[in-house]
Amino acid sequence: MAENVWIVGIHMTKFGKHPELDTLDLGAQAARGALADAGLRMRDVGVLAAGNLMNAAAGFGQQLQKQIGQTGIPVFNVANACATGATALRVAIMAVRAGETDTGLAVGVEKLSGAGLLAGGRRVAGGDTWAPQGRFGAVAALDGRIGTETMPGVFAQIGMEYDHKYGGADFELFARISEKNHAHSTLNPLASYQKRFTLEQIMGDVMIAYPNTRPMCSANCDGGAAAVVVSESKLRTLPLEQQRRAVKISASVLTSDPWQEACQVLPDVNTLTRHAAEQAYEQAGVGPDDLDLVELHDCFATAELVHYDNLKLCPPGGAVDLFNSGATWRDGSIPVNVSGGLESKGHPVSATGIANIWEVATHLRGEAGDRQIAGAQVGLAHVIGLGSACAVHILEKAAA
Repeated sequence: MAENVWIVGIHMTKFGKHPELDTLDLGAQAARGALADAGLRMRDVGVLAAGNLMNAAAGFGQQLQKQIGQTGIPVFNVANACATGATALRVAIMAVRAGETDTGLAVGVEKLSGAGLLAGGRRVAGGDTWAPQGRFGAVAALDGRIGTETMPGVFAQIGMEYDHKYGGADFELFARISEKNHAHSTLNPLASYQKRFTLEQIMGDVMIAYPNTRPMCSANCDGGAAAVVVSESKLRTLPLEQQRRAVKISASVLTSDPWQEACQVLPDVNTLTRHAAEQAYEQAGVGPDDLDLVELHDCFATAELVHYDNLKLCPPGGAVDLFNSGATWRDGSIPVNVSGGLESKGHPVSATGIANIWEVATHLRGEAGDRQIAGAQVGLAHVIGLGSACAVHILEKAAA
């Protein structure tokens, strides 16, 4: 059986607008921070997995090496939609588990401030003559005909579908989820926005795609995050203080769309996430009731609600009741998005997957300051990338 893999160093930059820094600056800042946190140097690293989506073909990993140390190790450039960072981490984990190295570094970084709301593919102009243009959309543009490819529209539909199926998920409830996350952000100094909004402010703001107003949407921004992972045998060679702060990766799961007897073009984030969660719980040997906190992919307020159900934090159809119980607030029984979530912390796409893991790991280490979840032992980090990919990682506190 493969050795356990541990996080010994992890870092995220301040998310927000960084006009003075480029992608490499942010990536180097995150990588060096993670290495310093681990008490290791670039010469100790045996593999680098670098995630960057907007310039996926630019060889970001090799460029990053020139900033942090060219040691001749293998570099994997990773692009997997919003799951890019978590996928980069999974690449480093797999290399360690395979025995190819005892130390891996994963980095995710993006510059998105000023990008506006991320949309789907550009709509093709209609006409009287239909001409093939590839596989999907070969006959006619998909957007507006079989749903939408724009992210606000996709997740608005997902939220409304949940309400149609189970009831109780009205406009105000989704706004209250956003109210929670913005309240949580006031305790996170690295969040892009640290401002509390009233329910009236959220509901009265600009409508992006009903039922999500602007504060209910993820904030595109600049940022980077990185993690250093090691094998258990390597961990035992590190100083006792580093061993005490190490965080065990009990599960690392990445899924893609399964085949189903339905539309193969539109995304099904529900099935995608449920399959990832089921595998992660089995791999870690824990269940939803064992979790002390969850960082999930709330790209929109509607997404957070459905993922309560998809991650099995409640019985099927019980997401509205779970939220109404107060359980997902910071002082509740299963705190969700204590960081402020993507709606407040921000969403520099390729950094998000590792940043979610940073938040959970920081609580397990007891280093989260004013937002610390007391006695946190087990946490889950989740991220979705439409294309489609879902990553779920379950982390556990090191034994004393």
